[in-house]
Amino acid sequence: MGEQPITGILPSSIPYGGRPPTENPFKSILKTLQRPDGGEFGKYYSLPALNDPRIDKLPYSIKILLESAIRNCDEFQVKSKDVEKIIDWETTSPKQVEIPFKPARVLLQDFTGVPAVVDLACMRDAMNKLGGDSNKINPLVPVDLVIDHSVQVDVARSENAVQANMEFEFRRNKERFAFLKWGSNAFHNMLVVPPGSGIVHQVNLEYLGRVVFNTNGMLYPDSVVGTDSHTTMIDGLGVAGWGVGGIEAEAAMLGQPMSMVLPGVVGFKLSGKLRDGVTATDLVLTVTQMLRKHGVVGMFVEFYGEGMSELSLADRATIANMSPEYGATMGFFPVDHVTLQYLKLTGRSDDTVSMIESYLRANKMFVDYSEPQSERVYSSYLELNLEEVVPCVSGPKRPHDRVPLNEMKADWHACLDNRVGFKGFAIPKEYQSKVAEFNFHGTPAQLRHGDVVIAAITSCTNTSNPSVMLGAALVAKKACELGLEVKPWIKTSLAPGSGVVTKYLQNSGLQKYLNHLGFHIVGYGCTTCIGNSGDIDDAVAAAITENDIVAAAVLSGNRNFEGRVHPLTRANYLASPPLVVAYALAGSVNIDFETEPVGVGKDGKKIFLRDIWPSSEEVAHVVQKSVLPDMFKATYEAITKGNPMWNQLSVPSGTLYAWDPKSTYIHEPPYFKDMTMSPPGPHGVKGAYCLLNFGDSITTDHISPAGSIHKDSPAAKYLMERGVDRRDFNSYGSRRGNDEIMARGTFANIRLVNKLLNGEVGPKTIHIPTGEKLSVFDAAMRYKNEGHDTVILAGAEYGSGSSRDWAAKGPMLLGVKAVIAKSFERIHRSNLVGMGIIPLCFKPGEDAETHGLTGHERYTIDLPSSVSEIRPGQDVRVVTDSGKSFTCVIRFDTEVELAYFDHGGILQYVIRNLINVRQ
Repeated sequence: MGEQPITGILPSSIPYGGRPPTENPFKSILKTLQRPDGGEFGKYYSLPALNDPRIDKLPYSIKILLESAIRNCDEFQVKSKDVEKIIDWETTSPKQVEIPFKPARVLLQDFTGVPAVVDLACMRDAMNKLGGDSNKINPLVPVDLVIDHSVQVDVARSENAVQANMEFEFRRNKERFAFLKWGSNAFHNMLVVPPGSGIVHQVNLEYLGRVVFNTNGMLYPDSVVGTDSHTTMIDGLGVAGWGVGGIEAEAAMLGQPMSMVLPGVVGFKLSGKLRDGVTATDLVLTVTQMLRKHGVVGMFVEFYGEGMSELSLADRATIANMSPEYGATMGFFPVDHVTLQYLKLTGRSDDTVSMIESYLRANKMFVDYSEPQSERVYSSYLELNLEEVVPCVSGPKRPHDRVPLNEMKADWHACLDNRVGFKGFAIPKEYQSKVAEFNFHGTPAQLRHGDVVIAAITSCTNTSNPSVMLGAALVAKKACELGLEVKPWIKTSLAPGSGVVTKYLQNSGLQKYLNHLGFHIVGYGCTTCIGNSGDIDDAVAAAITENDIVAAAVLSGNRNFEGRVHPLTRANYLASPPLVVAYALAGSVNIDFETEPVGVGKDGKKIFLRDIWPSSEEVAHVVQKSVLPDMFKATYEAITKGNPMWNQLSVPSGTLYAWDPKSTYIHEPPYFKDMTMSPPGPHGVKGAYCLLNFGDSITTDHISPAGSIHKDSPAAKYLMERGVDRRDFNSYGSRRGNDEIMARGTFANIRLVNKLLNGEVGPKTIHIPTGEKLSVFDAAMRYKNEGHDTVILAGAEYGSGSSRDWAAKGPMLLGVKAVIAKSFERIHRSNLVGMGIIPLCFKPGEDAETHGLTGHERYTIDLPSSVSEIRPGQDVRVVTDSGKSFTCVIRFDTEVELAYFDHGGILQYVIRNLINVRQ
């Protein structure tokens, strides 16, 4: 990617809220970076030029936040006091202070990319209607959108699997793909990587990651927020990156700051070297368990120590990838010589690598282990000697439940005995040896508890790592040579994260052995790890369900929660790719590999795991011989050319999208209906009815549409009215580009507990004026049609859980004007503000019950008519028609959020500012 010109406007070049841009107060530390051979790379903000000894002790990951704050300081969105908070990190981080952060770029996938592109298309329409230049609506920071979440393993164990599965996907998703292709042509600063190219995080690592940007002669560290939790994989490359929700990503895309708590940083020291035969997967499962036990939620983890030199970049990326599983925001590996070697391997030019090294050394953000290391300060410390890591798996239901391989059989029997839970299935002793007889395409077959029915080499966690991928191929080679086979009813698959994997497997001559065992390549993208495992054979499925068999899946993924991989695999184990092959050969997780054979060879001899397991030296030799820079260059040159099915997609050429009113996938939302050039100003709430009355811990899963579309839901009714057959409903996720469906799916969770229903559970509410019980959507529409505002009452931690854009967009479309809660999850509160909804907090010790509120009252919230009269965090009086009134804190926490509210939302704010600035 370093070869391609990265265009774009520096985010700080746009005035905010009608204010003139402020000169950067740190302009005095703007320096010129010289090339080693003369000439200039560009300008940069020099951290050493601040001459502040506190900076030298900062973790490298915090320095990236510091540089961003300095470069973007405008005394409005980012202030000098924010810079000071970061410099004083050692003192401020324990205090949970908030800072603004502007990432260098945004990473999207197709599911989250569709609503983002819908919003951009709507903004263009609004700009056009207001008389502005609609072509000015473009992402203000580079956006990389990778279409990778659509690969279902419909066809496996076939030489033609890739083509067959791709054809299925284009048939299912043609409309979404065409829309994204239009977006890739219509918007500048947006790169769309077509389906079939790979998994977003591997493509990010091998191709998209810049490490250091050079934009219009300004040098600065690469940093990225992505709409998938495993965006953290890029941390292995020394790029600060993590997952966020859709609204935060859109805000960043439009040059707006993200508000984040200045995190603590756990220093994780590595020493020693992995023992022979131990894989990076074994290491990451060990690290995950350690960090889960330590407790790192909301924190950065930064790795350091002499053991770093023994870890390849791919090994580091494997560890960074699983940050969500150990709970950290990031698992960060600072840039060193290993990083630079990887950049060259993956086709980045010598000049780009030289620029990266020169910049990071000049800003003291490069780690050179040949020099004495200055002591960093961390919030807490952990240490692992790599020699202590042993082969292991994790499961059967959680990624941090690590099981050493030599204890696996005993652990499995314990799981059968234990009561139902994360480590238990409660199978009575007398049924634990049960054998389910079935007929597999004319051949008698048997299934027992623990038998493997899915074995998948999948997921960005491991498919980006040549050592484990080629290690799996060597296991396959040795197994084939000894005459071992995989049972035909086990659904085996290989889903590389990029075309590079295919090239080096073929170059090594080892792909044919994987094919022989059924591990044919099925496609390039997320598959089994996110539940896209496809169907298992009907006969196998019937044997499992009719006999209540606890069947197993073994996959090289990062998540194994029950029901995620496949509805019929209750036991799901995460393992290295070589172990996935081994378990496929054994056919069961109920095995002790030390004492029991994997199978019987062609000469009748028992074959043990040790007979087919390659040494670390063997693996390293094949990696060195087979993984070549030209493979990366050729693969990613081909990406920009697309593939035949993508290239044949016909899309309109206009820069304004031609909305199809009949489409049930892509629909124009009403965000900008009746929008004028003048901001509407603050809106109060007058005589509002309570739409929903909640207790504590209402999560974004309760609020946001997710999963399948229930046949009796308002969304199902909408689809059927438009001639969509029930079997074609698809999921809410696939229809995120249609606001009509997503609004109907808001608060449609079957486990919703609404106090207005007096104990009944489900997606219903009471229409207060009539007392009728209606779906939440139908009640909301009735209130809107009657001209009534609505509010939501809630308890503590409203909006907790994963950040979801539709958890704020949906309530706005339902007509909710305010949420009054005991407390909010931080990002969800910000998202509500971004959609023009007022977040109000009860005073400490107070809630709806202490005020005697039932939800049957009408609520009035008076606000000043001018935003200049509202202060962040000020008190506001809420008055009800029952005579009760109380004081709340208005949770606009910054001046920027007040500006959003003044404009009716973040998107409206951006449009008006673009018109004001660029006409």
